[in-house]
Amino acid sequence: MNQTIHVYCDESCHLENDGMKAMVLGALWCPASHRKYLARKIKALKMAHGLPAEFEIKWVKVSPGKLPFYLQLLDIFFDEPLLHFRGLVVPNKQLLSHGNFSQTHDDFYYKLWYVLLNRLIDPEKHYRIFLDIKDTRGHQKATKLHEVLCNANYDFDRSIIESIELVQSHDVMLLQLADLLIGVLSYVHRDLHESAAKQSLVTHVQRRSGLMLEQSSLLRAEKFNLLVWTARS
Repeated sequence: MNQTIHVYCDESCHLENDGMKAMVLGALWCPASHRKYLARKIKALKMAHGLPAEFEIKWVKVSPGKLPFYLQLLDIFFDEPLLHFRGLVVPNKQLLSHGNFSQTHDDFYYKLWYVLLNRLIDPEKHYRIFLDIKDTRGHQKATKLHEVLCNANYDFDRSIIESIELVQSHDVMLLQLADLLIGVLSYVHRDLHESAAKQSLVTHVQRRSGLMLEQSSLLRAEKFNLLVWTARS
């Protein structure tokens, strides 16, 4: 029986004119058969730190008081061989010239998700992809992305990429973990330094991944794979 993989996707500062410098997309994945085990492990960590089970893990919630929890959460990611992450960063959206490539920002957005996700697809496996609901256009985005990925992989019967589903992040702990890793990348590429706690998490990811996070990883990197996109003139 072919293995089913669950992929949890999130994004930060993806709008064209949101005033934010860097745009980050990220995908965290694991075998579907182990998602409940991993969720229980994260829940146990919350309990060990006196946090309620419903506490939502979010980059914006990082604080000095919860720093030990977030550091150990990152260690769960790096120590668990079943978990993998791939991030894609556009360092400066102001350098984008969509008109030169006969595309809209939306076109570019889907191209980036294709670049991020297509490398993960193994035709011998099955995939269910989960997107965090961001806005009222979520269903349209999910439908379009599913079409693009299936066509690229000749998966016309959708037996490989079975579904792309919209979910609420507060219901899915592995999606919350993806949010945390994306937050680390966004913090680095937006040149932020105001939070000592967040900087500690950045430093921890740099140490555990062996990356400074400012440049792409090796293409073959499996645990923490990073693509820093560069604009063509």
